[in-house]
Amino acid sequence: MIEIRWHGRGGQGAKTASLLLADAAFNTGKYIQGFPEYGPERMGAPITAYNRISTDPITIHSNIYEPDYVVVVDDTLLEAVDVTAGLKKTGAIVINTTKDSEYIKSKLKGYEGEIYTVDARKISLETLGKYFPNTPMLAAIVKVSKVMTDEELLNDMQGSFKHKFAKKPEVIEGNMNALKMALQEVKKI
Repeated sequence: MIEIRWHGRGGQGAKTASLLLADAAFNTGKYIQGFPEYGPERMGAPITAYNRISTDPITIHSNIYEPDYVVVVDDTLLEAVDVTAGLKKTGAIVINTTKDSEYIKSKLKGYEGEIYTVDARKISLETLGKYFPNTPMLAAIVKVSKVMTDEELLNDMQGSFKHKFAKKPEVIEGNMNALKMALQEVKKI
């Protein structure tokens, strides 16, 4: 079983990305959970969402305290939240940032696992014309965690986007391009 914790801010789409990941993993034949942790969320407030993905039925029904992977949708959370709490050394953290590796490492409280970055702002502005970091971050965590192949993700998301954006089909191509670009640009530091 792979467990993923998402850290974002209200309105950035971390919850939506975790649910899209759950749907895509389900469509590849896996057992899944995708859920947010609710509190007094409001636009811009820190939020947490979770995924469990397994080839076997999942019987755990709690938050994730020792994730294999962490996704940080907003790098300002590195200052505000202990994003590495419980993160396994055998896993990895994926951060939306343009900050240098020294800064990032200084904020991760000595985390010894793998660290990946992607510039989701640049990708979403180039492909969508607006800042929607969740689509690039979804692709980045799939690439790093290998919960499915790039092709499985792209094929599933093409269908999901057609359904989700039925009334706005003009945004499908941009979202697909954001996924493809993030799959190429996520890098280990």
